[in-house]
Amino acid sequence: MPGPPVVVAARRTPVGTAGRSLARFDVAELAGPVLAALAADLRDLGVLAGPAGADGGPDGGAAGVDDVVLGNCCGPGGDVARIAALAAGLGTDVPGVAVDRQCGSGLEAVRLAAHTVAAGAARVLLAGGAESASTAPWRFARPASATGPPRPYTRAPFTPAGFPDPEMGAAADVLAARCGVTRERQDAYAARSHARTLAARERGVFDAETVAVGGVTADERPRALGVDVLSRLRPAFTPEGTVTAGNSCGINDGAAAVAVVDEAVRAAAGVPGLRVLASHVVGVDPATPGIGPVPAVRAVLAAAGRSLDEVRVVEVTEAFAAQVLACTDALRLDPFGADDERVCPDGGAIALGHPWGASGALLVVRLFARLVRSPAAAAGDLGVAACAVGGGQGVAMLVERVG
Repeated sequence: MPGPPVVVAARRTPVGTAGRSLARFDVAELAGPVLAALAADLRDLGVLAGPAGADGGPDGGAAGVDDVVLGNCCGPGGDVARIAALAAGLGTDVPGVAVDRQCGSGLEAVRLAAHTVAAGAARVLLAGGAESASTAPWRFARPASATGPPRPYTRAPFTPAGFPDPEMGAAADVLAARCGVTRERQDAYAARSHARTLAARERGVFDAETVAVGGVTADERPRALGVDVLSRLRPAFTPEGTVTAGNSCGINDGAAAVAVVDEAVRAAAGVPGLRVLASHVVGVDPATPGIGPVPAVRAVLAAAGRSLDEVRVVEVTEAFAAQVLACTDALRLDPFGADDERVCPDGGAIALGHPWGASGALLVVRLFARLVRSPAAAAGDLGVAACAVGGGQGVAMLVERVG
């Protein structure tokens, strides 16, 4: 019988601002070094054989990588997972598949890997996501007639005609108004995200997980930003809105991935990891996609028979402070008070950045840092990762420290 899936290694690139430090690297060039680092970690753990064999695959009795699953939203296509796997030197016998659940793509990739392991169809998978906003292709929609000019194609529609299809910033403004999330709280949360990210970097939290790319070793976006500065910024998306460039995420480049293995593989290696207890995807009103994490989190807790009170760390993609606060309010979490050490305790996408296809996997990397690498972690600790998805979806995963 197959055992439960367990995350035993987690890596990421630095996160760069679009057009800056990582702008010369395409999606596969960002993901490749992360996959190579994970393979090296697995060799150190004894999960993979040592040097590659003549065909590029493992040369001993240890398990080999069965597949690579990567999320990506805006890249060039061409199965970037397979390209990245080859670039990482995993061997020609290691396949790859790319998935797209928009901002939830990285977490969806981990979810699919976990299901594959749980079904007994594989024992070792690498899963995560990558995004290069800097090198995403320019696209043009075909004209309605043969003589009409092509028109710029900024993004794919999230919904068909007849359904709401707002831009994400405007949708965050609507959600803030509906849920009563004030501008003051949004700015305070944004300041908190930067402060916590900078504090984590100072403590060396990111050192063990970060893979240098082309000499770039550090995240580019985090900075000391106080409420005094944030409060002076104008609404960015709607004239009377409360969402600004300061209390929103950036547009970023980066990659993140984890190694998902069968429990028997983890036990044989004798290492700690994050057992995937449950994962779930939901649909919500496309007009307010930011609320998607709420029913998704409730669903994974119900599936595992656990309560949110038992969860030590809750990681939500910080696309907008308004969205995070609407979700934490609905889940009765207080990131400014009692749950300060539970909700995105090392900061999030507002400070670190939001490389769309990678961000869901970045949440799992954050959970791995808190629940596995941290000396304060203990067996049985629970963590939740959750993403809101354009078009009205939410995806969540519940994990437990084992070993």
